[in-house]
Amino acid sequence: MNVPAPYRGRFAPTPSGPLHLGSLLTALASYLQARSAAGQWLLRIDDLDSERSRAEHSDAILRQLEAHQLLWDEPPRLQSRHVTAYEAAFERLHDLGLLYPCACTRAQLAQDSLPGIDGPVYAGTCRDHAPPAQRLAWRLRIGNGELHIGDAWQGALQRSLEQDIGDFVLRRADGQVGYQLACVVDEAAQGITEVVRGADLIGSSFRQLRLQDLLGLPTPAYGHLPLLLDDHGRKLSKQNHAQPIASAGAGDNLYYCLDLLGQAPPPALRGAAAAEMMRWAQAHWSAQKMPAGLQMSIPAPGS
Repeated sequence: MNVPAPYRGRFAPTPSGPLHLGSLLTALASYLQARSAAGQWLLRIDDLDSERSRAEHSDAILRQLEAHQLLWDEPPRLQSRHVTAYEAAFERLHDLGLLYPCACTRAQLAQDSLPGIDGPVYAGTCRDHAPPAQRLAWRLRIGNGELHIGDAWQGALQRSLEQDIGDFVLRRADGQVGYQLACVVDEAAQGITEVVRGADLIGSSFRQLRLQDLLGLPTPAYGHLPLLLDDHGRKLSKQNHAQPIASAGAGDNLYYCLDLLGQAPPPALRGAAAAEMMRWAQAHWSAQKMPAGLQMSIPAPGS
């Protein structure tokens, strides 16, 4: 008799700045999804990219989560401390003959890449001949076939390996192991059973699904939240200068996010402290109330 594994969810911010409303929305949904399953909620700090990551931002994120009563169950996992594990996974794929070097520049990629449902798809320029350049990235031979995800909120998703995903980078030209490979190693190491994140990462989920298959790693369930857009129709992100959330207004931030997530918190809770908001949220969380679609916009003032 197969006994289902205990639920383990996670939140994995990049410490390139403090949390904004979009990242709080994801953290809250993943936390409540875990608690509703009587599971654990883990924290991972994606600080592998030393050019973008700062220790002070990691500290700020921890303080913001604590202020919003989003409390993790195990010590945070820092990617920067697990490079050896990522390199071992890379070497395993290399030994299987699944990788090849790539010298394409950003300009070449912009010119030659093919349009795909989740963004540009690599055209395979370097797949069949070794480039002469000294600094080379390494790509995965994606192969052929289709992948399927039964998404918690987006429903049945499907991608063609060749047409929709394409060969993607597993090690950058500067030697750093890429996000996709590090992520699948992390999910397996932490025993994650469901990944809750934004719909802008659906393409990443399919890439990671392929890597999990090739490496013989367990595959978690996936739930992709509608992407939060600002009042200009842009993704709410650090790159678009989204404002950090203020810990002093943690209760109001949680109320706003719960409303966006379709949970309809009662008006009597407006102005409540974060702890009271979270008690209500955990008692009333319903994944079925999540708004449909891939995007949702911040309501206009007064709406």
